[in-house]
Amino acid sequence: MRTLKLTLLCCLLSAFTFANVSQEQKGALLALYNATNGNDWKTSWNLEDPISDWYGVTVEDDKVVALNLTFNNLKGELPEDIAALTSLRVLNLSFNKIEGQLPESITEIVSLEKLLLFSNNLSGALPSNIGNLENLKSLELYNNNFFGEIPASIGDLTKLETLILSSNNLMGKIPSTVSNMKSLKVLSVFDNNLLGTIPSSIGELAELEELVLSNNAFYGNLPGELAQLTNLKTLLLSNNGFKGNYAMLKEQLPNIVDFDLDEANLKGALATLDSDDDDD
Repeated sequence: MRTLKLTLLCCLLSAFTFANVSQEQKGALLALYNATNGNDWKTSWNLEDPISDWYGVTVEDDKVVALNLTFNNLKGELPEDIAALTSLRVLNLSFNKIEGQLPESITEIVSLEKLLLFSNNLSGALPSNIGNLENLKSLELYNNNFFGEIPASIGDLTKLETLILSSNNLMGKIPSTVSNMKSLKVLSVFDNNLLGTIPSSIGELAELEELVLSNNAFYGNLPGELAQLTNLKTLLLSNNGFKGNYAMLKEQLPNIVDFDLDEANLKGALATLDSDDDDD
């Protein structure tokens, strides 16, 4: 009888050890593995091991909550099945060779707090309903090939602190809805094809510490509301079509450390920052 009890106890312990995640979540991980040539990853997965032992996978309470596969030689496209990771808080697939569009289904993972897909070969438009990711704090998609406009729904990401869309092929204007992101500290759209005037509503981002707009096709006067961003430490505006002399702008922003503007805009006295041309 004692032997039988020990055997049953061992079986139960074994069951608990391997009862990692649901079949749906395991299926999503396998779909990612197969779609991105898992056999060729720098550090691959032993599919016979418990999922909690798979490289880059964090499991809490039998749920996958983080996936960190940076610098791991992922090649291929992200599968729609990734939406089955319904408890995922961190998705970091940066510095890989992922191609294709960002699947619409990714906007169903409302638990996401960090979406880090920078330095890949992703293309296509950003999902129009990206604002569904209501818990997102960091969205970093720089160094890809995304094109099209920045969706207006991005303003629904009211918990967002870091938004970096630099070095893509984005076009159109910065949506005025960015003013809804009151927690935003970093806004970087450097090196795109964005145009138009800067929306005056950007002055409502009181927490903003870094504003990087360089290397686009913005034009007109900077909105007067820019002077309200007293927490700014970095303001990079060069290689655009801004007009006016902003020699005193740096003095109006007391915490500025990094300041970059075209030579033509740094000569003479600052008159007033003007928002008359704001057509957001």
